[in-house]
Amino acid sequence: MFHVEHSFNTTMDYNNPKLIIETTGITPGEVSWKSPSNIALIKYWGKYGKQLPQNPSISFTLDKANTETTLKYSPKKGVDHGIELSFFFEEKENPAFEKKIKSFLESLIDVFPFLKQLQLEIHSKNSFPHSAGIASSASAMSALALCLCSLEDKLFGTLKDDQEFRQKASFIARLGSGSACRSIYPGLAVWGESGEIKESSNLYAIPFNEQHEIFSTFHDDILIVSRQEKKVSSRAGHALMQENIYAENRYRQARQRLHTLLHALKTGDLETFGHITEGEALTLHALMMTSNPPYVLMHPNTLHIINAIHDYRAETNHQVYFSLDAGPNIHLLYPDNIKKEVKSFTSEVLAKYCDNDILEDNVGKGPLEL
Repeated sequence: MFHVEHSFNTTMDYNNPKLIIETTGITPGEVSWKSPSNIALIKYWGKYGKQLPQNPSISFTLDKANTETTLKYSPKKGVDHGIELSFFFEEKENPAFEKKIKSFLESLIDVFPFLKQLQLEIHSKNSFPHSAGIASSASAMSALALCLCSLEDKLFGTLKDDQEFRQKASFIARLGSGSACRSIYPGLAVWGESGEIKESSNLYAIPFNEQHEIFSTFHDDILIVSRQEKKVSSRAGHALMQENIYAENRYRQARQRLHTLLHALKTGDLETFGHITEGEALTLHALMMTSNPPYVLMHPNTLHIINAIHDYRAETNHQVYFSLDAGPNIHLLYPDNIKKEVKSFTSEVLAKYCDNDILEDNVGKGPLEL
């Protein structure tokens, strides 16, 4: 049962046994969404229960780093109470992904009971390397969640209200990948209960619309240090936090940093924004190094880039900062008013540390139905 109470004394129960179709009246069709990745400024690392965060997080939703997903459906022939699925990633069958997605859909049968009445075919593709630390699960699971909610609305007309649609999509995305729930919204999104943010919840993300205008102009150039799949998955990394001796202090630190960052976001304080964002990136990787067993996802060139950014900022006073996700690749964050200077710095100094690729991105406008 997806029936959860949270601290704002409201209840959420998306189970709906009435969402059953008369298959003789259903013609084959499809729904498609393009959903972006996001980069957390305050990191979510450590969870409890069913994909619930140990601390609140806030992220920039990106634009060009995205996943396109198409969900094709047709009425199932014969009696079969399970999920019937074919999955294609980058136009190729992918048994490993298919198994994961099928298991995820089976876990949602109480929410979307009509899924077991349909033959499903999913096609998905990324605009960036998979499993290299650019939150591919965030874009992938948010795109799938949006497709599922669109399919429900198409069949039953139950999600016409945009806020209700996005909240349910965020709730469903969270069950597939925690950070995916933030990708449902444009700009800045918050996930996790915080007394400072009205209506924030552990169950789904909400948009944060109180930021200074300069943050809507932000660039995020993703410097691909390595395209290789990381050795330890984020799911495994979250699990290791349960035994990390620094975990409780970390969760306290995240809440304190969120308090300070919110003020910086509202006032346009770039220096404080950068100080916290970089601190969060390094804390994330420090937690990996203090896990049992410990592991390292940064590469030597990751450190070269970090040092070069520090030197450049000290020499020029340009407010360019970095973040990291759970991988070796650097997110270069800066406002549009220094775009020309930072692009020159990137091409002249940082590009040599990259694996022949820099994904030039920016704060985006959220998912798009195709």
